[in-house]
Amino acid sequence: MAPIVSPSQPSALEERGRRLRRSAPALGVGWGGGGAVSTANRAQPGQFCRAGSAGTEALASGGAASTERPERPERPGPLQDETLGVASVPSQWRGVQGIRGETKSCQTASIATAEASAQTRKHADAEVQTEAPEPVSLPPVPQYDGPRLVAFLRRVEAMVTRELNKNWQSHAFDGFEVNWSEQQQTVTCLHTLGYPPAQGQGLHVTGVSWSTTGSVVACAYGRLDDGDWSTLKSFVCTWNLDRRGLNPQQPSAVVEVPSAVMCLAFHPTQPSHVAGGLYNGEVLVWDVSHPEDPLLWRTGLTDDAHMDPVNQVVWLPGPQHGHRFQVLSVAGDGKVLLWLAVGAGRLQLSAGFALAVQQLPRSTKLKKPPRGETEVGATAVAFSSFDPSLFVLGTEGGFLLKCSLAAEEPALTRLPSSVPLRAPAQFTFSPHGGPVYSVSCSPFHRNLFLSAGTDGHVHLYSMLQAQPLASLQLSLKYLFAVRWSPVRPLVFAAASGEGDVQLFDLQKSSQKPTVSIRQTQDESPVYCLEFNRQQTQLLAAGDAKGVVKVWQLSSEFTEQGPRETEDLDQLAAEVAT
Repeated sequence: MAPIVSPSQPSALEERGRRLRRSAPALGVGWGGGGAVSTANRAQPGQFCRAGSAGTEALASGGAASTERPERPERPGPLQDETLGVASVPSQWRGVQGIRGETKSCQTASIATAEASAQTRKHADAEVQTEAPEPVSLPPVPQYDGPRLVAFLRRVEAMVTRELNKNWQSHAFDGFEVNWSEQQQTVTCLHTLGYPPAQGQGLHVTGVSWSTTGSVVACAYGRLDDGDWSTLKSFVCTWNLDRRGLNPQQPSAVVEVPSAVMCLAFHPTQPSHVAGGLYNGEVLVWDVSHPEDPLLWRTGLTDDAHMDPVNQVVWLPGPQHGHRFQVLSVAGDGKVLLWLAVGAGRLQLSAGFALAVQQLPRSTKLKKPPRGETEVGATAVAFSSFDPSLFVLGTEGGFLLKCSLAAEEPALTRLPSSVPLRAPAQFTFSPHGGPVYSVSCSPFHRNLFLSAGTDGHVHLYSMLQAQPLASLQLSLKYLFAVRWSPVRPLVFAAASGEGDVQLFDLQKSSQKPTVSIRQTQDESPVYCLEFNRQQTQLLAAGDAKGVVKVWQLSSEFTEQGPRETEDLDQLAAEVAT
C-alpha cells in the first residue's frame, strides 16, 4: 500500500527541488563536467506545486529527465521539465596555451676529471778514498839580523825620500792608462789579388772599394800614365774574401768594359752594385751578382756627360727619397754632375755644377787658362761626415775648394747641359805644388781634412782657414791617395809613387810615418787604397802592376788610445791662434 503524502506536508525530495528551483533562474543553464548545456522552459505562474515528484526527481538527477513515455497518461501540468540535446563547445583558450607552451631543460657540461700520480726516486752512491796524509815538512824559519836591517833602512831613507819626491812632482805619466791586452806589432799581407788577362795587357789598378758588408773588395783596371787609352778594353773585378777556397788569381766576378775604368765605388747599402767612371766620360752602374748581364744603368755619350775622363764617383742619398741614391761624378772638364737612375737602364742628370775661373774666390791665384778656356778641372772630391751638403774639391791647379750642394749662383760657362749648372765654390785653400790627386775628410772632426798631390806632400787643413795646419813631405815622387782611418782619429794612410803605403799616427809623430809598407819591389807606383769600415783591421791597396794587396793592420792602428779624441780637438783648435 502506497504511502499517503499530504499536500500540506511536502516530502523531503519535494522540498529539495523547491529550493533548487528558487536558486536557479527561470531559464537555467547547467554546466556539466563535459561542458554540456541544458535548458528548460520558463515555468508558468501557479504551476510550481503541480510539478509533482517528477520534476523534483528530474532536478535531483542533474537536469536529465527521462525520455520514456509513462505507462499511464497523465494530465499535463502547467510546469513541465524538458531535456534538450547536448552541445559541445571546445575551449579555444586551452588550445592557444598549448601552442605557446615550451619545455626547456638546462644541463651544464660534464666536468672532466683526471687522476695522475707521480713518484720519483733518485739516489747516488759515491765513495772517496784518499791516501794516508803525509806530514808536511815546514822549511825552517830564516833568522834575520834585526839590527843590520834597521841600519840599512836608515842609510837609504834619505835617498828613497828624495827620489819619491822627484817622481811625485813629475808629469811624465799624466793621462797614462795601462793596457794589459797583447798587441800585435806587425802588418802582414793576407792576400795578393790579380786578374791575369788584365795584367797581361799592362793595365793598372786605378781604384779599389770595399762592399758595404766588408767581405768583398773590387778593383778597376785602367791606365793612369800617358797615352790614349779610350779604345782599350778594361775590366772590373771583385773577390769575396770570406769564400772558402779563394783563388787570388780568379775573381769572383769579372765585368768587361769597353773603355778604361778610372774609378769605382760600391753602393752604400746594396752589396752587389758598383758605380764606375770611364776614360770616355761615361758613368756606369753594374750589378756584379749577375755576371752574364751586369750593366744596370749608364749615362751614355750625350751632351750631359763629361767630356774628359771621370776622376772620381761617389754615392749620395737622393734629395727627396732617402732610400734612393744618386751618383756624383767629377772630371777634368770642370763639371760636377749628379746622376739619378730613372729606369730603362739610363742615368739621368738631376743637377750639375761647373768650376769657372772668374767665379772662384779672389784669393785663388790661377794662371791664365790656355786657349780661352774658363773651366777648372776637378781631380778629387770628399764629402763631410757631418754636413751632407759640404764637400771639398781638388783641382788640376793644386787648389782645394770648399763647395756646397746648396749653392744657387748660376755658373758662367758655355758647357752644354740639360739642367742649369751652378757655381759651387765658396772658399779656397792654399795650393799644393801640383795637381791634387786625393782628398779625405776626417770622420771624427767636422773641420779637418787631408789632401795629397803630385808634389809629394800631405796637407792637413781646417775648414776655417786657408793655410794648412801641417804639411808633411812623404815622397820625392807623386802621392796618389790619402785616407783617414775609420776607427783611429789620428791615423791616416798614404799611397806613394815610390811603391809603398805609409801609415801615420799623429799621436806618436807628426813628422815621420809609424810604419812604411813595401807594396811593390820595383818601386812601381801605388795608385789607390781604402780602409775596410766593417773589418777595420784590413787595408786594400792597388798598384801599377795590376795587383791588389790586402794588408792586415796591427792592433795599434785599430784600437783607439787614451785622450786621442781630445788630442784631435786640440789640433783643430790651433786654427784660432
